[in-house]
Amino acid sequence: MPVKSKEEIINEIREVANQYGMDFVVAFSGGMDSTAAALLCAEALGKEHVELVHVVYGPYTYSNALKIVSDFAKNHGFKLTFVENFGQEKIWKTGPSCNMCTKTIKMGTVLKYANGRIVVTGSNLSDTWGKTGLRVFNGMYAPLGDLTKDEIKAILDDYGVGIRRIGEHATREGCKLKHLLKPMTNPSYHGQATVVANELVLKYFPQGNEIANVKIIGPLSKNIAVINVKPFRKEVYDLAEELRKIEVIDEVVVADRPLVLVAVANPSIYRVEESRYWIAEGKLKPEFAVPIKVEWHETKNNKLRTFHVVEVREWTTYENEKEEYWENFKKNSDIISKIKCSCSMPSAIPVTPTK
Repeated sequence: MPVKSKEEIINEIREVANQYGMDFVVAFSGGMDSTAAALLCAEALGKEHVELVHVVYGPYTYSNALKIVSDFAKNHGFKLTFVENFGQEKIWKTGPSCNMCTKTIKMGTVLKYANGRIVVTGSNLSDTWGKTGLRVFNGMYAPLGDLTKDEIKAILDDYGVGIRRIGEHATREGCKLKHLLKPMTNPSYHGQATVVANELVLKYFPQGNEIANVKIIGPLSKNIAVINVKPFRKEVYDLAEELRKIEVIDEVVVADRPLVLVAVANPSIYRVEESRYWIAEGKLKPEFAVPIKVEWHETKNNKLRTFHVVEVREWTTYENEKEEYWENFKKNSDIISKIKCSCSMPSAIPVTPTK
């Protein structure tokens, strides 16, 4: 039976604590989901039994994210611990992979730190885990597993807690590295371009953004920065001029008209329509400020494990195709929620029940 109400969730948290131990570690990003999970655990168990853990990814963590997390913990009386893991560079060497990064770097780091204590996640019905119906799995517990985003927001409203956003995306934010759409074979070149550009875009547009990011694409020998800001403001062109002065950025494109992205992919992605669909519709399109079309090609590079956006150009035939584009776009919003992505839950340090 779904656990939906605040009271039901609090009772379930206490039952989980009775079985697995009273001390909980919350994998805390500072977003809506982990904040709601932290507040519910604190009400159920007392704040002395709840520790917030935030994973720092070095230069790939947004600077304002650290302040947002720290301010919340201070204002609400939580113990907060920062743990570092810079392993993203190794993962991204073979191509973009947010799912693998979440699995091994974020959750893997928190699980190791927890050292047998149950780790609370903000996973819910919008996530792959939420669709499994599992609550406690492999050392992790998802108290929000049966909730929608609207229901989670209602819980936060009940607590009178608002969420301070990083500002790079309206609904789902993350680290800067997710904007690098190619392998990071040279962190001081590919990684540095992503870091500098995505701090700078939020300096120009600190708030009021549905989208504010700079995607780094192009062949390995050329960093092309694609600026996405929505709603569009003319200051984007000032940002473009500043980006052109940065040594590790070779070309700047302002997303002010529909675009075509040319992507190459590992055969395991290219030959599976659902995988290509998920990347294009679930990852790329929601984070571009303009309509995009993805042209796929199978790579011959056996070192590429995922995909690589190698080229961008204007979508010159958009006017002839836009009716079909928007018709598909509306359909896809529902389809995306039903696709099983490649995200999986990480192996965990076994949790020993106290009873």
